[in-house]
Amino acid sequence: MTATERHLAEQLNLRLRHVVLMLRRAGADQPITSQQLSVLGSLEHGPRRMTGLADEHGVRMPTMTAQINRLERDGLVARGRDGADARVVTVRLTATGRDRLAAGRERRIGFLAERFANLTDEERTAVAAALPALDKLLGTSETRAP
Repeated sequence: MTATERHLAEQLNLRLRHVVLMLRRAGADQPITSQQLSVLGSLEHGPRRMTGLADEHGVRMPTMTAQINRLERDGLVARGRDGADARVVTVRLTATGRDRLAAGRERRIGFLAERFANLTDEERTAVAAALPALDKLLGTSETRAP
């Protein structure tokens, strides 16, 4: 690793921390935490195994189980079983969970859009140009049409 790569990693780490904290503050008055919203987002495309959710979120099974317990208590997710292996616990979004996810996502997007409105056209263009590199860096392909 070069000094330039290390410096860039330190700077990105700092910015990511600020983004996470800013988004947490933006949703602090909501009935769902940012972590719970993230779990709901993981279920958006269909049921998932508990072990897969824990792996994706970088937590241990007891932590994910506690998150799912709270989400289930609030009617946002439902547990099920894998058709191929009845020992496997799956989790899916409920209609209420899907609505809560959409509302939370809309709040975040609205908050960020307001922040983008404070940038110049050139600054917005620079952020847009950086998105493909961020996707590559983060190993994601979350590209969506505007």
